[in-house]
Amino acid sequence: MRGFESTPPEVREILGRRIDQLGLKLEGSPVEHFVLQLQDELRRKGLLKFQAVCYLTDEWGCPDQEPIIGIPFYLADPKLAILEKEMNDLEDAREIMMYLRHEAGHAFNYAYRLYATLEWRKLFGPFNRRYREHYRPVPFSRRYVRHIEGWYAQKHPDEDFAETFAVWLTPGSSWRKRYRGWPALEKLKYVHRTTREVADRDPAVGHGKTDLTVAEMKLTVEQFYRRVARQNRAAVDLAMEGDLADIFGKPRRRKDGLRPAAEIVQAHREDLTDKIAYWTGVRRPIVRALVEAIIGHCGEQKLYGEPAKEAAYLVELTAYATTLAMNYLTRGRFVLK
Repeated sequence: MRGFESTPPEVREILGRRIDQLGLKLEGSPVEHFVLQLQDELRRKGLLKFQAVCYLTDEWGCPDQEPIIGIPFYLADPKLAILEKEMNDLEDAREIMMYLRHEAGHAFNYAYRLYATLEWRKLFGPFNRRYREHYRPVPFSRRYVRHIEGWYAQKHPDEDFAETFAVWLTPGSSWRKRYRGWPALEKLKYVHRTTREVADRDPAVGHGKTDLTVAEMKLTVEQFYRRVARQNRAAVDLAMEGDLADIFGKPRRRKDGLRPAAEIVQAHREDLTDKIAYWTGVRRPIVRALVEAIIGHCGEQKLYGEPAKEAAYLVELTAYATTLAMNYLTRGRFVLK
């Protein structure tokens, strides 16, 4: 795998070690100060009884109806962070806090069992609605806030609440001004009012039960990342031969003054990944795999582009890849048979 070969020797040496034997802990780790920041933000909002308890696991999330926040294990170790950056793109400080605030919304909802109340259901919808990985959002709908990339609040009532809570919690979000005139403002006002009502009240559900912990992760680091890579590659089931040739033009015998198309896309890989993930809401590792598949197909077809047309190629590639990503978001596949 390309990511393994490009990592420093001191990082490669941990590939064969089991995750449960790495001694990973939240306390004293690089990610701890983000957790402390989250707890400080909650206190500043007056939530003195709600504890945003966190633990290390395989991905971001809260176990179902359990008020406890799971944080990816790779954020707790500098060497693992380097590997994650090579394999899947590492969250920066801004993204880490965005995810923490979102998961805190889930945990708060579960801690006080708000989802079981009539007012919550009227505003956000039935909590027991079937949870779907692939959903059909209405882009730019003003019934929902926007926090995490894309249209994540539209995925499920539980995600709608978590996103609304995250916007309310974010320092300097100016949510009253930002969402003035939006139907989503009523949801924000509900969060604002409810947090004040329960500020001095003990949660109905105490410390939550963890899901998978790092102590239970028996895979080696390499096995974990190979499994993730297989899952991402499986999602990128494409037949791009004709499409990419249409974008860059048919291969020419003479390559004088031309630049390999794969090189053009590679030079803008990070920007393409960033913008497509942000505006579609498709998970960043999947978008990265999509962009890398485009690079691979350009290389295999020996496509070339004219340097003077590079901006035009990027516009078309962005539109093309975004369309594929929206297919994946709504139908579970990039290309429908």
